[in-house]
Order: sequence, then C-alpha cells, then structure tokens
Amino acid sequence: RSHILLKFSSPAGEREREMAYSSALSSHVCFHTNRNPNPTFSPKINKTNTRKHLTVAAIPPLSTAAEVAAVAAPFDGTTLAVIGGGSVAALAAVLSLTDPEKRRQLQAEEVGGGDKEVVREYFNKSGFQRWKKIYGDTDEVNRVQLDIRIGHSKTVENVMKMLAEEGPLQGVTVCDAGCGTGCLSIPLAKQGAIVSASDISAAMVAEAEKQAREELFTGEDELSPAPVMPKFEVKDLESLDGKYDTVVCLDVLIHYPQSKADGMIAHLASLAENRLILSFAPKTFYYDLLKRVGELFPGPSKATRAYLHSEADVERALQKVGWRIRKRGLTTTQFYFAKLVEAVPA
Repeated sequence: RSHILLKFSSPAGEREREMAYSSALSSHVCFHTNRNPNPTFSPKINKTNTRKHLTVAAIPPLSTAAEVAAVAAPFDGTTLAVIGGGSVAALAAVLSLTDPEKRRQLQAEEVGGGDKEVVREYFNKSGFQRWKKIYGDTDEVNRVQLDIRIGHSKTVENVMKMLAEEGPLQGVTVCDAGCGTGCLSIPLAKQGAIVSASDISAAMVAEAEKQAREELFTGEDELSPAPVMPKFEVKDLESLDGKYDTVVCLDVLIHYPQSKADGMIAHLASLAENRLILSFAPKTFYYDLLKRVGELFPGPSKATRAYLHSEADVERALQKVGWRIRKRGLTTTQFYFAKLVEAVPA
C-alpha cells in the first residue's frame, strides 16, 4: 500500500479545488503534433514564492496530491492521511452513497439559474478577487494558488508557441473566448493580433481592459508596430458571433457538463475559419474518483461546479461539426492539469 500524508496550514480556496487534477509526481509540460510527437517545452516562470504552506511526507505512484488538497482545504491546520492502493474500491463504494448533484442543484437555486448563472455570479463576486490574484503577479498567494498560476501561464505560453508556428500574428484575427483578466489577449495584442476578447464576468472584463491599457500603451517598452487594443466585451460563449482566423477557449469547459460542452464546442468551431484551440481538465477514472472525494467537503463557501471532459468526447464533438485535432498538448504542475488541443477543418 502507498500513502500520502499532507499537512495544510491554510485553505486552498474554491476554484483551486476545481482545477487541481494533476499528478504530484512531477511538474512538466508535454506538447506534440502529428508530425513530431515528442518535443517538450519547459516554459519559464519568473515569479517564485518561498512560503511553506504544504508539507508532503510521501507521494505514491499515480497519486494526485491536488485532489487530496481539495479534500483537506476546509480543514485549516489539519493533517490528513489518504490510503491508496487497495483502498480505492472501498473509497468508490463510500462515494457511491454521496449525492453532490443535490448540492449542485441547491447552489443553482441560490442564484436563480443553472451552470451559466452560477459561473457569472461567482466570477463577478468572490471568485473575481481570488482569480485576479492568481492570474496577477502579487505575492499574496498560497502555494496552491501560485502553482495554478504557473500552470495557467504554461498553458498560455504553449498556446502562443502553437500560434506562432503558423507564422507571424500581425493582423491575424483571434477570438479569446473566456478571456479572464487578459492573460492571453494582451500577449496576442503585443504580437500584432487583432483580438476580440470576452468573458461572462463584467468584473473580469473590466480588469482585463485596465491591464491591457497599462501594458500596451503606458508601459516603458514601446511596441512597434503599435498594438491594436483588444475589443473586450461581456458575453457568454453562446452569445459570441463573427468570424475569426483563430478561436481560443482556455480553462472554460470545466464549468459545463459534456452535454452543454458539445454545443459550445460546435458554436466555437462555427466562429473559426482556420483554427480552434481548447484547453480542458481531462476525465479519467482516477481523477473522477478523486474529484468525488473533494465533493464530500465543499467548504463553507461554494464555488462553481467542476466538470471533467474526456479527450475522446471532445474529439467526437469536433468531428461532428467537421473538425479534426491536429495538435495535442498537456500542461501539468502539482495542482494544475490541462489538456490542450488544436483543431482544424477536416
């Protein structure tokens, strides 16, 4: 039997628990195309943090310390031992008796709607401050939040590399669907892309526009040619329209079940002329099981619902609308795990 012994000195926060589906064995980024399946990228993150919030005594094979964090997060200063190996079946039996969907229904009723309303409410209120901090450069983040920042930054960097492989971005039209605070929109604009950026959260859009103005037009570095300010709008995915060379949607599908994600993928593909890039939290039996563990401990303040998606389901949704996956990538850190795919018309 293998064991994990973790001690947490501060709660991880709500959406940190949603996005934490990564292996604690290593931190790496893998990315490949059909032509050359093996290159590895190691994006550099300048920010470091020496705070000690998490003590790992032992890490088992195929373990996900991130999901243990999801369980332990509500218990400040508590030591949690999770037994692996032969106890997985027993754990599955216990989880079969839980009903997280009932909690989800209550959560939706609180804001008078379904997944979309829950997401909008969360990212306009408590979630905005949390994710502004994670996506920013402040040192006021715990170890889990810092790790997620690094993971998300790696995903953005991999997307930029993926786009640059096709040539300069000067004048290329890009739709950044679910732009957050502008982590991708701003680098795209710096490279000369014509960016249309949107988010369901008005607070996120306002912050993205503020940061874009500061970085693109009031910074010390002069960009040549002068960048075009991204067009920021408050919109959900279903409301997006227009035609773009490339559509990018990062870390958004986690908020929607596969039944809704299929329609969203189809809609995003209809907006793209040449490329559609998606990232999502992948669904496997093990990650799904450990996610259920986290659902046993929702904590005092509820976040948005978290949905995992299998790569096969995403690929089938693309194939239904005449698209095929050309490139596949994977970003993992200790607390962040995202599958990245680039699709093109078949």
